[in-house]
Amino acid sequence: MDNFETELEAVTDAIQSDYHSGRIMDSLDSRRFPDRDAVARLTVTLRQIIFPAVDSDPKEAVRRSAGELSGMIGRILGDADRGQQLTLTFFRRIPEVRALAQTDLQAAFDGDPAAASFSEIILAYPGLFAVTVYRLAHELHLLEIPLLPRMMTEYAHSVTGIDIHPGARIGSSFFIDHGTGVVIGETTVIGRGVKLYQGVTLGGLSTRGGQALRGKRRHPTIGDNVTIYANASILGGDTIIGENSVIGANAFILASVAPNTTVTAIEQALRFQTRKEK
Repeated sequence: MDNFETELEAVTDAIQSDYHSGRIMDSLDSRRFPDRDAVARLTVTLRQIIFPAVDSDPKEAVRRSAGELSGMIGRILGDADRGQQLTLTFFRRIPEVRALAQTDLQAAFDGDPAAASFSEIILAYPGLFAVTVYRLAHELHLLEIPLLPRMMTEYAHSVTGIDIHPGARIGSSFFIDHGTGVVIGETTVIGRGVKLYQGVTLGGLSTRGGQALRGKRRHPTIGDNVTIYANASILGGDTIIGENSVIGANAFILASVAPNTTVTAIEQALRFQTRKEK
């Protein structure tokens, strides 16, 4: 088009004018937003601190990631000094996070006969990746740092297909096998030694209440040593799955389950029909 540049200028002016139309999205201070790629790089570095190479010296990785983290927190809060204080508090918690990560690693090895080595689990298992990122993000969540914890777990979600809200509370020795499609909501409480398979949802009964539900229990409690098989859905803040229970594949649960119970979905039928050869 001969007049392309002229028309493009008019379009650009119209978009610029639209930025001043009073929408909430146009009043957000993007200077305080963490860069998504930078958060992804930071998350990978923090995970490497949790699972270092044998000859690793953590000083460089800690110093580099601490500088990045304190800068992000400082921008989010608009307070550089507070960013540094919270970063130091976070890194003081790393030994405890590593202790939990060790129990998750052991649970993955003990729970999967296909696991050839601990190294294979660390390098190749999406469940351990997602859970480790969750444990790091959860510490930031406990420090009441906005945005960053959710961005970290959403990065893990994008990589693994496993969606764990950083506000969930998850005990030691947690193992997600295969993992794709797992969803764990914000107010979920999970005990020790729990194992989930792919497609499991620990969710809310309804989100129609919107912001009125903020801060209220919406997601289930899972007791110690519970196994939940593929594509099971357990919903509701009043739903408690008792310890040592087994929830079968495709179960849809809206009420509490007593300890030591096996739940099986039986209202399914398979039809087999022999094909005629042509």
